[in-house]
Amino acid sequence: MAVWRTLECSYKDLQLLLTLSGGQCFRWQKNDDGEWTGIFAERIWTLKQTDENILYQVQYAATSAAKETKKIRNKAVASQKNNEASLLKTDEELLRNYLRLDVSLDEMYLKWSKNDPNFKEVAAKFYGVRMLRQEPVENIFSFICSSNNNISRISSMVEKMCLLYGSELGTKNKQVYHAFPKVDRLADPTVEQDLRKAGFGYRAKFIQKSAAMILSLGGESWLESLQLKPYKEAKSALMELPGIGAKVADCICLMSLNHLEAIPVDTHVWQISCRYLPHLTKYKSVTDKVYNEIGDYFRDLYGPYAGWAHTVLFCADLKMFQDKTQGPKRKASNVQEKKKIEEPIKSKKGKKTAVK
Repeated sequence: MAVWRTLECSYKDLQLLLTLSGGQCFRWQKNDDGEWTGIFAERIWTLKQTDENILYQVQYAATSAAKETKKIRNKAVASQKNNEASLLKTDEELLRNYLRLDVSLDEMYLKWSKNDPNFKEVAAKFYGVRMLRQEPVENIFSFICSSNNNISRISSMVEKMCLLYGSELGTKNKQVYHAFPKVDRLADPTVEQDLRKAGFGYRAKFIQKSAAMILSLGGESWLESLQLKPYKEAKSALMELPGIGAKVADCICLMSLNHLEAIPVDTHVWQISCRYLPHLTKYKSVTDKVYNEIGDYFRDLYGPYAGWAHTVLFCADLKMFQDKTQGPKRKASNVQEKKKIEEPIKSKKGKKTAVK
């Protein structure tokens, strides 16, 4: 039986509910005992929250191939932006890195609250929202699935991809878990037809074509290089991939490429923005100019971590999180998220600027 380990982290510094089920990632599942199980770094993780700590269990892949993959991935991490992810030697370091526990949330919340009275009000309840540091490959293909979709269905599609093309990591509580597929596996010409049969619709083509293009550009090494580029250059490069528009590109920049100033704008964020910029209500659609105005406004308001602050506001506006952020002693029921991931907003030119 896996041993529970302890990571010092108060509820104020991290809320698992908001962080793991707020639309950043789609592989975490919560059971009736309040335990969250998910996959990253080729491991099966189970997390549980107490008042002052995060308890965690780790299950490793049994195959030597998976272990070798882990070594290769850890070596690649060393080249990331500002050397912020040097070789990770322990599970705790991996978990801290994934949860970005190197960032003082108190300091960030204090700064954002000082600049924005609305954020100060929101922060009183929606504390502990962290930006996950995700792996770019999983992040990209998960969000290609997000177009015109809801969280439950996106999660289902992501798991189907893992089942079809990912290596088996092991079994926990009678459930078999798989790693996220490698780019070369998703680039296979047969993938589009297989995913269409699996119910992916038009997204099947985008997944296969984007994987093939990423592979031609250098694979994961190319994706890592985008972390070193200025935000706007990285975003533009991502938008060259099939199925990726401005909003999805911003999600990827924010969630896996360390460009924390990125502001994904969908219809939900548009509604939030109109409270700050009332003149936007006169527009019937979001043009590229308006999309950029919204992002620039929040970047000016919140600074270089604007995308993180925006994520807090996004969580606070979701109905699924109302009355569910009062602390671990208050039992929160499993909520089936039925809300749609916001549909694309078409510009006046007919281009999809929010989601492609």
